[in-house]
Amino acid sequence: MPTRLGRTAVATSLSFLVLASVTPAAVAEPTPSPAARAKVQAKLVKLNEQADKVVERYNQATETYKRAKKKYDALDAELTVKSVRSDTLRKDIVAVAINDYQYGSFGGVQPQMIQGGPQASLASMASLAQMAADRASKLRVYEDSIKDLRDRRNDAKTALAEADKARDQVGDDKKDVEKLIAEQTRLLRRLGTFKSGNPNSTGIKYSGPASGDARTALEFAFAQVGKPYRYGGTGPNFFDCSGFTQAAWRAAGVSLPRTTYTQWAWGASRRVPLNQLEPGDLLFSRGLGHMGMYVGNGRMVHAPQTGDVVKVVNLDDYWRARLLGAIRP
Repeated sequence: MPTRLGRTAVATSLSFLVLASVTPAAVAEPTPSPAARAKVQAKLVKLNEQADKVVERYNQATETYKRAKKKYDALDAELTVKSVRSDTLRKDIVAVAINDYQYGSFGGVQPQMIQGGPQASLASMASLAQMAADRASKLRVYEDSIKDLRDRRNDAKTALAEADKARDQVGDDKKDVEKLIAEQTRLLRRLGTFKSGNPNSTGIKYSGPASGDARTALEFAFAQVGKPYRYGGTGPNFFDCSGFTQAAWRAAGVSLPRTTYTQWAWGASRRVPLNQLEPGDLLFSRGLGHMGMYVGNGRMVHAPQTGDVVKVVNLDDYWRARLLGAIRP
């Protein structure tokens, strides 16, 4: 299994590659003929779809690992606290046992019991016996809960190891990601359509018909227009497609999962027909490699792909053919 240092190197390499992809080319390529341009554009479309799937798979593996790690850490911390409590109870019971061995049962309290007479003595003895029984009962309860907690932690540890392995396997695809990014960048430069974007863009104003939470989400989305696409980006300066929709709806107080896959699953009971779209609805492409937000009037705002920026586009025949469905948060 790759080491954690190896994963860091992978992430660093990918980040460097994305940064390098937005550096202006030293020498511009000749402008292609209309026929050549159409051929390049068709190839770029396929590359974009490939990259979308790889990026979302990478995001999904990373999010799965984060959730598994958070769960494991929480259970491990809880087990540590309960173990300390159990040890304290056990020491109390041991202290009582040592006292009984050295001084006899309830040693050291006989004078007080005798002074109070037989009835008081019996009451005191019963009280002390109950205290000892309570301690033992609490210890059993704690130790049972610790055993259950330890089992759950071990299950979480197994899930964490599996998530770690899955993330490493996706990390092994970095060469494919590098090739896709490099090829996308080359083709975009050849077409003269490469956009580096402005991480500090203040976007444009939303003036559509949406209201309530949907309006808040779209106002945020429009304010990001012009910012660069970067896979794995969740803002505030760079976004990928699902990171963008997550951030927009977060601004409206709605918590969406991180990836296209999990957002689609999250909205299973909130799906709406494509012929009944309303501003703010989430739009998903077939294969769940890409997504955006419906603006209204047949338009969508989204973070497209490498070499492009957050923008508003028409839902033309190309986009409508790609759509899988929609969700209304």
